[in-house]
Amino acid sequence: MVIMLIGNKSDLESRREVKKEEGEAFAREHGLVFMETSAKTAANVEEAFINTAKEIYEKIQEGR
Repeated sequence: MVIMLIGNKSDLESRREVKKEEGEAFAREHGLVFMETSAKTAANVEEAFINTAKEIYEKIQEGR
């Protein structure tokens, strides 16, 4: 199973509540994939879906 942790609203840096490093560390500790996105600017939105698909494909290839 692939679970992604998505930090949204990355375009609002001044209103950030969680540091990027904290999100990355949490994801790493829990075996998640982490990305930050912005729906407003579309930054990393498509990449989040592509990375999820890649992770799923890799797991299928590994037989997990």
